[in-house]
Amino acid sequence: MLLINSPCHVTGVARKPVHQKNPAEMNRTIIKTVFALLGLLSGVLGDSLTVLRSPPYVTFQDGQWPISGEKVPDLVALTMGFSIREDLDWPGLAAGSLFQRPRANALIVVRGLDSLDFPKNISSYPLENPVPFTLDSVANTVHTLFAGSTPVVLQLAPSEERLYMMGMANTVFEDLPVTLQQIRGRLSQDGSVLTSLPLISLSRNNEADLLFLSEVQVLYDISALLQKHKHLAKDPAPDLYSLELAGLEEIVRRYGTDSPQFADATRILTSTLQKFADDVANVYANNAVVEVVTVKTFEAPLTRKSRSILQIGTRRKNRFKTTSSNQGSLYNLAYKYDYDYAVVFNIVLWLMIVLALAVIVISYNLWNMDPGYDSIIYRMTNQKIRLD
Repeated sequence: MLLINSPCHVTGVARKPVHQKNPAEMNRTIIKTVFALLGLLSGVLGDSLTVLRSPPYVTFQDGQWPISGEKVPDLVALTMGFSIREDLDWPGLAAGSLFQRPRANALIVVRGLDSLDFPKNISSYPLENPVPFTLDSVANTVHTLFAGSTPVVLQLAPSEERLYMMGMANTVFEDLPVTLQQIRGRLSQDGSVLTSLPLISLSRNNEADLLFLSEVQVLYDISALLQKHKHLAKDPAPDLYSLELAGLEEIVRRYGTDSPQFADATRILTSTLQKFADDVANVYANNAVVEVVTVKTFEAPLTRKSRSILQIGTRRKNRFKTTSSNQGSLYNLAYKYDYDYAVVFNIVLWLMIVLALAVIVISYNLWNMDPGYDSIIYRMTNQKIRLD
């Protein structure tokens, strides 16, 4: 029996092509997976960043992507349409409109707990590496880009009596109680939160309770002043509000997280922040972003140079006695470079080099030019002379 080895041809069966993923797509998938895993861990153990209000053209993606505490000022700058020095590699904020920017941004930092019981339909993200931060860079950008306008910049920490105002804030919030003594005097007046809110277990005779209620009173007073000055939304310059509340931290330190005082304070603060967000969105016709950062404790102390309450009060009375240039001349300090300095320098440098090379090439060609052959003027003149 003879066996012949011949190749077998199978027809009708097509080989399925192997799909190779794009490396960029694989990298994006890996990054999203890592963000999701970090989000699950941070969501259980960490603090949070919650977006209470945002206009339709500022889109926050649904997901548990953690954001570092030191990147919060960059996030605020991006939501306001400003550029930042380094790209923010965070998928929670989608690309916004090039022709629309929010009229205001309000950031409230709450110390003493990792999260508040906000509605489920509000975007919330885990906060990792909760280091202290300020919005000074954003305030400087607003002041630089809108120097000819009158933006409202308000940075306030009632418990530390730290206040910074710029632009129209000196006029709008001139009567705002900012020191603890002024706020406690405001609590004794008619229409304060002591008479309008159900305190239940909170006492007006306790220092920790009064500190917390003083900060709640500041939120109510800011809302009332914004409702009184609705013309702020018509100004072309965007406004910036930054508040830091530490009263709940004192409640936790005195009573603990399992106490009825902490439960009542958390309930009051949650409803107050929602009302504050609604008032800000109403004043700016839903063209404002309101974020809340809840931090149980900061990892490192914050060292910053800020203006005191007394210094600001003196500047209100006489704004032209002291200038920053005189203060800087005491130490012979150089002026600060803008982060666009390198870009402008390179544009000027290479433009000068190109112009210099162009002058050299043109001069060389003119020097070695033969008028009889290279110039149409002399060529036409020679022909005319010959004809004559």
